[in-house]
Amino acid sequence: MLTAAIPVLLLGGWIAYITADQERSYARKAATEALTQVAHQIEAEISREMQVAETLASSAALDSGNLGDFYLEATRIVAARPLWETAALTKPDQEQVLNVLRPLGAPLGPVMDGESFNAAVRTRKPVLGGLGPYQAAIGKQLVSLRVPVIRDGELRYILTIGLLPDQIGTILGQAGLPAGWAGTVIDAKERMVARTPDTNTAKADAKTPAVQEAIARGGANSRNTKTSEGMDVETVHRVLAGTEGWSVHVGVPLAELNAPVSRSLRLLFGGTAASVGLAIALGLVIAREIARRRRMEALESAAALLDSEKRGALAIDAAELGTWRWDLHTNEFSGCSRFCALLGLPAARSGETKWPADGIFAKVQPSHRPALASFGAACLESGKSSSVAFQIQSDDRGEYWLRAAGRAEGRPNHRHVIHGVLADIDVSKRAEAERSHLLRRLASAQEEEQRRISRELHDQIGQTVTGLSLGLKALEQGLARGNNGAAATEQVRWLEQLAAQIGRDIHRTASDLRPTAIDDLGIFKAIEAYVAEWQERYGVRVDVQTFGRDDQLPADVAAVLYRLVQEGLNNVLKHAQASKISLVLEKKPEGLALVLEDDGVGFDPETSQRNVSDGRAPGLGLSGMKERVALLGGKIAVESAPGKGSTIFVQIPLEELVSVR
Repeated sequence: MLTAAIPVLLLGGWIAYITADQERSYARKAATEALTQVAHQIEAEISREMQVAETLASSAALDSGNLGDFYLEATRIVAARPLWETAALTKPDQEQVLNVLRPLGAPLGPVMDGESFNAAVRTRKPVLGGLGPYQAAIGKQLVSLRVPVIRDGELRYILTIGLLPDQIGTILGQAGLPAGWAGTVIDAKERMVARTPDTNTAKADAKTPAVQEAIARGGANSRNTKTSEGMDVETVHRVLAGTEGWSVHVGVPLAELNAPVSRSLRLLFGGTAASVGLAIALGLVIAREIARRRRMEALESAAALLDSEKRGALAIDAAELGTWRWDLHTNEFSGCSRFCALLGLPAARSGETKWPADGIFAKVQPSHRPALASFGAACLESGKSSSVAFQIQSDDRGEYWLRAAGRAEGRPNHRHVIHGVLADIDVSKRAEAERSHLLRRLASAQEEEQRRISRELHDQIGQTVTGLSLGLKALEQGLARGNNGAAATEQVRWLEQLAAQIGRDIHRTASDLRPTAIDDLGIFKAIEAYVAEWQERYGVRVDVQTFGRDDQLPADVAAVLYRLVQEGLNNVLKHAQASKISLVLEKKPEGLALVLEDDGVGFDPETSQRNVSDGRAPGLGLSGMKERVALLGGKIAVESAPGKGSTIFVQIPLEELVSVR
């Protein structure tokens, strides 16, 4: 029986050894896969940051030398990029002109990592430097990303982006390396830029820091090396594309690699009395454990990659700008998810999406397509930053405005790629159009008011003056003929009445132009007097209530308040068909409140607002009130519905107006 068991035991031992050796091969393969995955993630992250930095370097603010606008733009982008610690602008002679970690205009220190700076000046291309010296001012070491700022073929600045090594270390930490394994990023001078966090230490003889120290001592060309304690370590490495000699290393203790083999041999010799079935079961358990570990590593790696992509997309969305790239050789656009969202295009779940240029132009309103094409041609021809505003048509938003800004790098006649950003300017465009339309209507109303005054002077005062002139002529002729005194006296009284009528007409016309009652009576009494005269003239009851009466208001506020009451009552008279009006005026410490309510026919405020935006509003009443309130920094709200009357709420701040004066 023992003789029969020997072949079985040999077969079991061979199977156990092969399984353990496969596990060691799987571990080596896992290290290589983890290395490839980490390298791709870091390459993609650095490429993405370099693209954003090149976009920032093409900022239109640098075309005119407006460092203030560029400082604000750079500060906003730094805050939105997790890898960015700072952004600085330096002249080619190494004179720093700004750094977002310091106030604009503050004195700045010398340039760190001068080698990469000089390389960027010399090559006029983006350069990724190595790990810089420790900066006591911020308590960190940074990696310098240098991007030349070229205008009209002249190197004006070097844009320096300070990258955080610990964020690169975060990518390593999320790669899902087993406990005891170490990931390290080394720059071209073999300085350790980042490493896996020391949170998952292995056994006492295989701690992560020791492995990292061995990697650093082994360099980029050594596969097997030793720690300072003499522990053997096997490493794999890969040079990062586009990083000027950076490399990623993954180190695995040989003891851990060989542990499955040693463990299987010990189990084999210790279980010589075990049955064949137990040996087979043990092999199956080991195989299942290997498969489970590989599945877990794959899931963790996929989750880490997805999380990194989500963070990058979130940073771009926070900036509210869509980055894009237009390759005129292939006639294709590529852009981030924000770019697709602004154009109403479906976006891929991660990375950039490419679209044919014809598809992008099809989204643009036909009348704006020549301007977009001219924008691209101007960028290629001049190499300078340019921008263009155009309208987009989408199913969910209808027509709206976007602005594209970008520039093409390279020598003349060799440019074919334009980089830029896309912004939503629909709100500002519509506000600008509405304001322009309102100004045209205000000018028309002013002309109409002048015609009205001219008409009143001609029809009322002019006729009365003519009557006065004729009366004086008749009086002169009567006196010349020696008429009796009674007739002359009656003629003089009639002339006095005409003169009084002229005075009243002139006073009324002057009051319409500038209500003197404000200066004579104060704003509250002037409003009460106007309301009393108005309701007597038109027969509509007005209930006036005032609180916190204080006539010590700024002159412009008092004049606007008086005009608001005038225009509000005139609107009610023209459109509301109301029988009763309520007017409440209250002065509070923080501001002035006016409420005007009527029981008239009402209207739909949304329809009225759309008519104003489209230029179809017939009058200036409500629009004029909004314009007057806006000039004082106030707010106006309208509540109304057909058949339910209308209420206008006005709030005008006083503290800000007083402090300004």
